Amino acid sequence: MTVLFIRIFFLVMSTVVGYTVGTLFQEYSLPWHLIGAGIGFALAGFIIILEVTMRNVSVRNLSAAVFGMMFGLFMGWLITSAIKLIPMDQRLFSALQLSLILIFCYLGMVIAIRGKDEFNLIIPYVKFARQDQKEDIIILDTSVIIDGRIADICQTKFIGGRFIIPKFVLKELQQVADSEDALKRNRGRRGLDILRKIQKNTSIDIKIQDENFPEIKEVDTKLVKLAQVLGAKIFTNDYNLNKIAEIQGIEVLNINELANSLKPVFLPGEVMEVRITKEGKEYNQGVAYLDDGTMVVVDNARHIIGKVAKVMVTSVLQTSAGRMIFGKLEKGDSSKE
Repeated sequence: MTVLFIRIFFLVMSTVVGYTVGTLFQEYSLPWHLIGAGIGFALAGFIIILEVTMRNVSVRNLSAAVFGMMFGLFMGWLITSAIKLIPMDQRLFSALQLSLILIFCYLGMVIAIRGKDEFNLIIPYVKFARQDQKEDIIILDTSVIIDGRIADICQTKFIGGRFIIPKFVLKELQQVADSEDALKRNRGRRGLDILRKIQKNTSIDIKIQDENFPEIKEVDTKLVKLAQVLGAKIFTNDYNLNKIAEIQGIEVLNINELANSLKPVFLPGEVMEVRITKEGKEYNQGVAYLDDGTMVVVDNARHIIGKVAKVMVTSVLQTSAGRMIFGKLEKGDSSKE
């Protein structure tokens, strides 16, 4: 509504100005005051139409183009000032000066637009700080938000710095929350609840990043690009995103790796007490789980499924999916319900 009011005001004022300018030529036979009003109205209408067609032009692109044009003008002025020292015809110099300024303005605008990401996105994060101190910027992806453990980690205050949530991540999270699939819908809504929980944590500095990178379609690629521009880390539990980011030299905080590193360490020969819950893949094996989800495979324990038994650790296997413990029933074990 405000923009519409401004357009109408501009249209009326342009018509009035055109009418006023037209009255300056009243000594001529034509009704110049009406002609002036018509020209003012037409020009204002053309400018409004041009403004409407340019609504998709981003401020980021426009600011980069203006900066490039100013740089091109400066470079053109420097070079033409040096050329002016060479004796030549004034008309030739004027043509050469105009050509060089035009060329450098074009090159400056094109180069600035191509590097618009580095030019525009760094500015909001500039602040006065000591050179030996660097604030960590951490970008959260959709998977780690839906996972939910990030909220508990924030409450422990083990992670500091500034959390960045891109708008395209919020959009993807909203799409998951609006999914027709009940499971996806619940995951998306849980992710939104986790975000609200993080925002209420006063010890966390969290910001929403507007940059969308419309030329890039994939969300993972956008995350990597944003991390490169801001010099940030990516907090995720997505295996593929983890590998892509590491290949491009971006530091990744993987919540699954953190969880694995916090699991208790068991050495061969140690004894633990677990409940055998199901049958294993191999003959006569039983399977149990620790409180953190670690799988324990026990030999010759099929007959005590549903019972608690003492198990001696024989080996530990670390895989990309997590840690697996292999063991056997302790000699003289007396299983119990």
